[in-house]
Amino acid sequence: MQENTQRTSRSGGRSARRATREATDFSMLPGLTRSLPVCEVMDEEQVRRIDDASMSILENVGIVFRDPIALEDWRKAGADVDGELVRLDRGLVRELIKTIPSDFTYHARNPSRNVRLGGKHSMFVPMTGAPYLRDLDDVRRNPTLDDLAMFHKLAHMMPALHSSAHHIVEPYDHAISHRHLRITYSSMKYSDKTFMGMTTSPKNAEDVLDMCAILFGAEFIDRNPVVTGNCNANSPLLWDETMLGAMRAFNRRNQPVLCSPFVLGGANTPASVAPTVAQLNAEALSALAYTQVIRKGCPAIYGHYLATVSMKSGAPMAGTPEISLMNFMIGQMARFYDVPWRTSNTLGGAKTFDAQAGYESATTLSAVMHSGANYIWHSAGWNEAGMHCSTAKFIVDAEQCAMAYRMAEGPRWDDFDEGIAAISEVGPGGHYLGHPHTLENFQRAFFMPDMFDNNSIEQWQAEGSVEITERALKRARKLLSEYQEPKLDEATDEALLAYIAKREREIPEAEALNQDY
Repeated sequence: MQENTQRTSRSGGRSARRATREATDFSMLPGLTRSLPVCEVMDEEQVRRIDDASMSILENVGIVFRDPIALEDWRKAGADVDGELVRLDRGLVRELIKTIPSDFTYHARNPSRNVRLGGKHSMFVPMTGAPYLRDLDDVRRNPTLDDLAMFHKLAHMMPALHSSAHHIVEPYDHAISHRHLRITYSSMKYSDKTFMGMTTSPKNAEDVLDMCAILFGAEFIDRNPVVTGNCNANSPLLWDETMLGAMRAFNRRNQPVLCSPFVLGGANTPASVAPTVAQLNAEALSALAYTQVIRKGCPAIYGHYLATVSMKSGAPMAGTPEISLMNFMIGQMARFYDVPWRTSNTLGGAKTFDAQAGYESATTLSAVMHSGANYIWHSAGWNEAGMHCSTAKFIVDAEQCAMAYRMAEGPRWDDFDEGIAAISEVGPGGHYLGHPHTLENFQRAFFMPDMFDNNSIEQWQAEGSVEITERALKRARKLLSEYQEPKLDEATDEALLAYIAKREREIPEAEALNQDY
């Protein structure tokens, strides 16, 4: 009887340990604090050469601000304004960007998911903006609001993703003029991580910020960053009214924007790496400076979107050596100005989740991690030059980010003495598999990816010869079956839905952006 009791107890212990190992851990990794040395491909003289060239562009060529409010703001700030062309003295630019915080903390609905950004502090953010998806059956089609919710749920559950972003995919079952409301609500409802806000028009940006005020409180967001906007320049050297109006909406309420030149190297920049970086740097600096004209001390992020253009077809390319070099250089420039910076991750032009997609994404991810980027956007799902978000790739990319996170943490030294002692205890010809140090550390010693198959070919064949796309889709289905919604406060939820209903009554349903209501 005693023997049976002991056997049951031991079996229960093994079962419990196995269940613990196999249980899905949805805990978000803390914001990444990097220990990995950055790759700096320019010496000090070359950094200053880029800086001087960029400042000369701003002083002598100028940059167009196609927006009457911005032009008046610049006049008052002391810039040389000639029609829509603004020439910025380098002294003025340097004085303005000095007030941008070098780091700050994003506040999430769940405070345990707050993320520090800037300096050595980084975060991973999923892709956004895809007009198509590859779904749970790997079928390419138009997305719906339910598909967007699926990606927000997956983003919530992936430990290395620190944000639910915003329109990961476009919900075609809602009118364009109303989409920003439903997209923002989906970001807030299905995840309690930080998120992004739509900047598709100034009115849309105001709606996003009103919803943030409902979620967090108006006074709270006036003191604390809770959401990220993105504003793209029309390279070369032009900022338009839509982006600048959205920028003002965010900055006036102390919310950061990514000041992002949209670079297609060789098409809207010179066909050369260093001059491209000089132009991009000038464009980013002009917007960073303007954020401080809007609200001194407001957080802002040096941004960009980088692609090179195929001189055979004109198509954008990803994963090229030049993009890696530009990421290294832009990282150096952002550190030179002591401002946080954003880059794009796991990009590619492959049409399916194939070897090309893997190579392109891995090349970009490696460069991004070694460039010291802070806001690491488009970190999961991107494929077909951003035309679709792949569910399978979303899962694998997120795991790749977890692996990159572990690498960027650097070596651990907390068990060094115990590990060295184990060498003496095991001695020549022994093995470490049953040693107490191994049993204590095996789960964290070496990253064990779920999505990579490292079994023998015989075992792989016996288990059905399942390739990575099918494994990833199976994983996505499992995650979604285990998803638990982080419930919004009931009163807050009702207030958000009431605000959406009010704005949907006020904004005419139209297949165009809301610019007027």
